[in-house]
Amino acid sequence: MSLNDEQLKELSYLANLAATKAGMHIASKQGSNVEVNSKEGGENIASCVVAEIDLEAEKIILEILQPTIEKYNLGLLAEETASENSSRLEKDYFWCIDPLDGTLAFSRNEDGYSTSIALVAKNGEPIIGAVYNPRTQTLYHALSGNGAYKNDEKLLVSKYNKKLTLLFDQSYLKYPDYDSQIEELKIALTEMGFESLHIHPLGGAVMNGISTIEMAPALYFKFPKVAKGGGSIWDFAASSLIQKEAGGFNSDYHQQPIDLNRSDCTFMNHKGIIFASKPDLLPLIPKL
Repeated sequence: MSLNDEQLKELSYLANLAATKAGMHIASKQGSNVEVNSKEGGENIASCVVAEIDLEAEKIILEILQPTIEKYNLGLLAEETASENSSRLEKDYFWCIDPLDGTLAFSRNEDGYSTSIALVAKNGEPIIGAVYNPRTQTLYHALSGNGAYKNDEKLLVSKYNKKLTLLFDQSYLKYPDYDSQIEELKIALTEMGFESLHIHPLGGAVMNGISTIEMAPALYFKFPKVAKGGGSIWDFAASSLIQKEAGGFNSDYHQQPIDLNRSDCTFMNHKGIIFASKPDLLPLIPKL
């Protein structure tokens, strides 16, 4: 079925509500003991952490969104139960939920974690995005074609200055060519008129993507790789819509649309990720 404007507005409101309530719950748990379990498909500490708080936050979200799944015949892809549900491949739309992105940042009481909810069409196009930052009590949200918002204010790319910000996950520090790529980037950015490079390993992929808007001019990228990992669909579904609606650019590493309904796997390692505050920054991204 095709959802009309009124139905999409209803679903957007509920996504915002669910993200906010789950995020507020996460904020209330900051500083508490975190139960740690293993997690598939990662090579950094964050990829090996699953907290009890993830499950609690997901439960809060589903209490709000489950009635819409039944009402509108929607699919579901939720991080903590991803292996138990293939409905995203069968339904016209599916909820894509990451109850706590940036688990390592949360466990360290650092910036960079969030709650992320998206409604994605079967073809992989994000329609609704809601991201709540518990540390700043900020809700970022967007409905396709209607712009992006930070709480109730329009979210737009920050005015450019002469400093380029590079956002990245901790795993990039272990990349074999990290040092040489940073040096090459410093040279390239001066040729484009920038004066300095600000290296900012923020935290989770969701806030990294959105932060390319607020820290503009800014870049965030992940290289394609064979091994599983590279983030998952739920890391980019909401953030890609919000970032794009705010005036940013995002794609896979080859500048093609992000594959947000990959049939064989939820990981994004196969094509990589790019978030840029503007397309004119794309020549600065290292080539493989």
